[in-house]
Amino acid sequence: MDWRHEAVCRDEDPELFFPVGNSGPALSQIAQAKLVCNRCPVTSMCLKWALETGQDAGVWGGLSEEERRALKRRNKTRGRRARVTA
Repeated sequence: MDWRHEAVCRDEDPELFFPVGNSGPALSQIAQAKLVCNRCPVTSMCLKWALETGQDAGVWGGLSEEERRALKRRNKTRGRRARVTA
């Protein structure tokens, strides 16, 4: 069974997870979307899928667009450090 069948968000309005912007009302919308993610049993699978498929927009796996970008940068930096020390 696909992880999406277990996702709590499947019964939510998809617009909730795609706020316009990252300030003002969008911050409240992001927080509301994350509350849904916090109740979800497949958050880690959702985040993994979003990262692997390059989902740039929206809240996925409990992380906003900015948070996923920061996570990618951290992972990239760690990868470079590992190659340097090897």
